Amino acid sequence: MTLFRDIKGTVQPFWITLRTMLRKPVTVQYPEEQRPPAERARARMILTRDPDGGERCVACHLCSAACPVDCISMQAAEAPDGRRYAAWFRINFARCIFCGLCAEACPTLAIQMSPEFAFCKDDPLDLVYEKQDLLVDHGGKNRDYNFYRHAGIGVVNPRGGNDDEYGPVDVKSNLP
Repeated sequence: MTLFRDIKGTVQPFWITLRTMLRKPVTVQYPEEQRPPAERARARMILTRDPDGGERCVACHLCSAACPVDCISMQAAEAPDGRRYAAWFRINFARCIFCGLCAEACPTLAIQMSPEFAFCKDDPLDLVYEKQDLLVDHGGKNRDYNFYRHAGIGVVNPRGGNDDEYGPVDVKSNLP
């Protein structure tokens, strides 16, 4: 019985190799033909807009804090209506490892990963993208989400004016 098992253990790997060797190879001519990436593939980062057309990024610096290679930098600014935005936003794709931690850390869903994966350059400085290079005109995967309508900050609507909020409470009314 052990002799049969030993022979089977020796011949079976050769059979698998022979069977695979006789199959027709599947070759993709890369620049002309491209396989579609997986649905959840993480590739080039984009900055999205909210449904009203404004920038979603509030320059909270959570993405740059979550980045393990420290390739994201930005400067915060505030609009006259009190809304925060990134005055400039910069990412160095030469250092980026496409881990997606920045997209996970973003509370406003401004940073999302797109399926574009082939953007090679000869000069590493050409891989430093500014905000205008990253900003797209759509909401990405979450088109209807608007951070300021859910945050209760009072920029879009007054405090307590959103559908899922209560009005402000007078703290002194709780005293005995």
